[in-house]
Amino acid sequence: MHDWLVDNPEIRAIRVAAADLNGVARGKRMPVRFADKVTRDGTRFPLSVLNLDIWGEDIEDSPLVLESGDRDGVLHPTERGFVPMPWLDTPTGLLPIWMYHEDGRPFLGDPRHALATVEKRFKDKGLTPVVAVELEFFLIDDAGTRLRVPPSPRSGKRRVAGDILSMRALDAFDDFFTELYDACEAMDIPADTAISEAGLGQFEINLMHQANALKAADDAWLFKMLVKGMARKHGFAASFMAKPYEDYAGSGLHMHFSVLDTDGNNVFDDGTEAGSDLLRHAIHGCLQGMPGSTLIFAPHANSYARFVPGAHAPTGIAWAYENRTAAIRVPSGPAPARRIEHRLAGGDVNPYLSIAAVLGAALTGIDDATDPPAPITGNAYAQDLPQVPGTWEAAIDAFETCPRTARIFDAELIRNMVMTKRQEAREMVDLSADEQTEIYLDTV
Repeated sequence: MHDWLVDNPEIRAIRVAAADLNGVARGKRMPVRFADKVTRDGTRFPLSVLNLDIWGEDIEDSPLVLESGDRDGVLHPTERGFVPMPWLDTPTGLLPIWMYHEDGRPFLGDPRHALATVEKRFKDKGLTPVVAVELEFFLIDDAGTRLRVPPSPRSGKRRVAGDILSMRALDAFDDFFTELYDACEAMDIPADTAISEAGLGQFEINLMHQANALKAADDAWLFKMLVKGMARKHGFAASFMAKPYEDYAGSGLHMHFSVLDTDGNNVFDDGTEAGSDLLRHAIHGCLQGMPGSTLIFAPHANSYARFVPGAHAPTGIAWAYENRTAAIRVPSGPAPARRIEHRLAGGDVNPYLSIAAVLGAALTGIDDATDPPAPITGNAYAQDLPQVPGTWEAAIDAFETCPRTARIFDAELIRNMVMTKRQEAREMVDLSADEQTEIYLDTV
């Protein structure tokens, strides 16, 4: 029997799952007796399963479906192995998997392989990215005809306003957060600080820095699954959708990263507050990559409602030191911890693709060794700056044609993503905002 199951004899079922392009978990439920077999041999899905639309439908005219006979791929376990699923009533183990072709080649339409490719490019240069993410989400009562903050299990009352860094807001859902942290510990997700945020029933939890970009993305993907599942266990919803409430700020997934050399030194640190040339080169790469990768950072129709000037989501392409209105922020602090914070992505992203887009853009900047424009000061929203694509359609077009995107992602993934998003855009145009919310609330 698999060692993890020996140590967890209460497990009665297992699931295997991979992330599709939207970050949705696609997989199978199996009796626990199949654990050794699936660990050893993997399992099989059609290649097209990682390229479904947000409803879980095939992409029309995709070469992965009818044209190829809807061929299978072989999915093998990732390095993580089994983790528990504490939000389920039945004790269950989840085995994260990723997709390969029959001959053993990675399926380059798999978002986890996209990140693995970028991380390998760093390692080939003797560099290692150190990555952390901050995930914002909303707790929501979606039982009625309109979305509301859930009543506090402690007081039975609903807060009707945003409450930034409020201890009272955290205390109101203390049982939920206590169980969530216990689950993170069991799943090896390095959850750090929790705070209340500016939105209605909005919170943020940071995941700690680690010198393993794939592990950081795995953690973020599993964390989103965990938060949504644990919320339902407690009788309400949790959502990472970019903008559930029109009158409140949306949710982001901010990414912090630095880069180590073979001796473990931070290459962004030169002993000064300004940081090194490599820091500025990476920043320039990130700025140049933003227009083409906006579709990764804002992948859904609802994502573009978050890009409102003055609402804590960047709209202009600029960088700054210690300035949260800029899309790229260099936080203050000790020089050895010099890092970049990339603030464009919404909470609704696929973490594998978002981290790959940021790191890939930074590496193109390091390769090109070009300097960015001067850092801005003051309010970025009040300045005349180049803007990220303002509509879903414009972002799709930019992703398809941008030469910088082609330096980060394989052509197969670009094609699949564009076909997926164009199909979704055609279907979404006839839906109301409420109908779109119904689709996105639990899915992303």
